[in-house]
Amino acid sequence: MLSEIIMIKESRMFFLRKKKKKSPYHTLRKKWTSRHKSVQEQLWARHAESMHWLVNNTRLIGAGSVGGMMLLSSPAAHHLLLAHNPGSTDSAFMNLDASTFLSSDLYSLLPKDEVRSLTAQEENKVAMILSRDFGFAVSASLDGKQLNTTYGYIGAEQHLARYPGDTLYTHFDNAYENAHYADSGMAPGLGAWGYFASSKDEMTSEENMEEKYYVAVQTFLAPGYADDPTGYNNFFKFRKMLVVNPENGRAVVAVIGDAGPAPWTGKQLGGSPEVMEYLQRVDGAQKGPVLYFFIDDKNNTVPLGPVTMHTN
Repeated sequence: MLSEIIMIKESRMFFLRKKKKKSPYHTLRKKWTSRHKSVQEQLWARHAESMHWLVNNTRLIGAGSVGGMMLLSSPAAHHLLLAHNPGSTDSAFMNLDASTFLSSDLYSLLPKDEVRSLTAQEENKVAMILSRDFGFAVSASLDGKQLNTTYGYIGAEQHLARYPGDTLYTHFDNAYENAHYADSGMAPGLGAWGYFASSKDEMTSEENMEEKYYVAVQTFLAPGYADDPTGYNNFFKFRKMLVVNPENGRAVVAVIGDAGPAPWTGKQLGGSPEVMEYLQRVDGAQKGPVLYFFIDDKNNTVPLGPVTMHTN
């Protein structure tokens, strides 16, 4: 009888040991949690000052990326903030996505009650933040040239003809683009630099992207423009810029594809339909400001279109 009891206990222990063996799912989950923890630590370490500001100014949360605002569950981030602010409580901890950190960084620097030209000091600080977070160099001036402002209201522009004969019927690459952007219409004239390509057959994918993601800026108001319009136009032609919505952290790499808008419009730049949609900016009474800085990309390594934050 005793031997039978022993055999039963041994069988049960063997079964329990097998049952406790972790499945591949648990292993994968552990690796993912570890990676998430590492990324979170990087963000918190780089943006600790802004995080403290957000904790003490929770009314701003609505202006940031709502999707990234959740109660913090990461012990790593919890301890990281406690190390800098021992008086914090668990209820103040938030798990913020990268764009929210960017929004809070910018909010602490930008004018609160007006949209105006930034001072040189403000521009330098903003440029440092954008260069750090997106992983490539941006600046308010390049090769000794700059625009009249780097912070202003953006308005909606129409599509531009990419090559001779381009119309709304030939303009879009697929049905999705046609459904989303055709209502914006085609501008009656060409952009400031003429066509993007000499013909449909010769148009490159990059030239196609230049029209999709273009901005119109007030080149004619740039300091020194009147003294050398040809030199300035050559500099501005299809020059890459980083355009950022400071309220949600969304950013686009675009080219200067046109000149405008007129000063009397109350706007400082215009964006293609694709630019406006991605930045979540609208025209009219609900218009909002954007930041726009030159990208130093002499080797043409920064791709056009939406860009996400660099977290390494």
